[in-house]
Amino acid sequence: MIALEALTKRYGPGPPAVDHLSLEVVTGEVCALIGPSGSGKSTTLRMINRLIEPTSGRIWLDGEDVTTMDATQLRRRMGYVIQQVGLFPHLTVGDNVAAIPRLLGWDRRRVRDRVGELLELVGLDPGIYAKRWPHELSGGQRQRVGVARALGADPPLLLMDEPFGAIDPITRSRLQAEFLQLQNRVRKTVVLVTHDLEEAVRLGDRIAVLREGGHLEQYAPPGELLGAPATPFVSGFVGDDRSLRRLAVVALKPVDVEPARPGDGASLDGRRVTLGVPLRDALVAILESPRGVVAVEDGGGNVVGVVRPESIYEASRRSLAPEP
Repeated sequence: MIALEALTKRYGPGPPAVDHLSLEVVTGEVCALIGPSGSGKSTTLRMINRLIEPTSGRIWLDGEDVTTMDATQLRRRMGYVIQQVGLFPHLTVGDNVAAIPRLLGWDRRRVRDRVGELLELVGLDPGIYAKRWPHELSGGQRQRVGVARALGADPPLLLMDEPFGAIDPITRSRLQAEFLQLQNRVRKTVVLVTHDLEEAVRLGDRIAVLREGGHLEQYAPPGELLGAPATPFVSGFVGDDRSLRRLAVVALKPVDVEPARPGDGASLDGRRVTLGVPLRDALVAILESPRGVVAVEDGGGNVVGVVRPESIYEASRRSLAPEP
């Protein structure tokens, strides 16, 4: 768990870059920091590992106040991934990934095993890539190596500063999907800075919206943020199409499914969706169906009913209702 308590950073007599920011990231979750330029996103991230020293406030990592720790030792406990990757050009891929374990004094065999494990974890064959140089890799491959290096010593916290921002859209989407798969396996606590709302909604378990001067406007799960913006600033920031964006983060549930009607038979033989998919995927399938109805399967492949356009509307509205 990482907690920020009244964290403030001032560079002079003017308004602060970050103003009394308080939030908590639950262990194993991804917190996405998002906001316009000048909202203090990257400053906040760099205060967590003390690349920038806070003016005031406290940062707690698993109950320890990191503002009192040795900064160098602290950074070895945190993985750090940046937009331009920052691999050491004079080191091979394997040596880049091994950097932190070696600094921590791991023995040679343990380092070698960890490098192989991490390269496999990020989808790079160690037998092929460990001996390559950074300039021999594509942008997406370098980003994967950057993530592997950040995980080198199995840190409890991973900091990511616009890690996919310098990559083409197709590669970025693929890396985002791979990150979600990786996170499902390793369950790291992650603080992610992004300027892309779609990315924040896709990757974040909770999203912190900051406005200029580092003021926290809302901290909430993606569905709540898009469905119930807390302030006019958040409403304007997420945009008028936020209801459509919510369809990507609200899952199709059994209550959203209805029995088939006479005349639905032909549609049941076409494309199907599975319980738990985002409502957006179900809506796309409906729009592609000649009858505007799609069969829904459970996890075992059994048809449990159908979903229609009105089902999507009702599901979206129902998801906004307070929990009983």
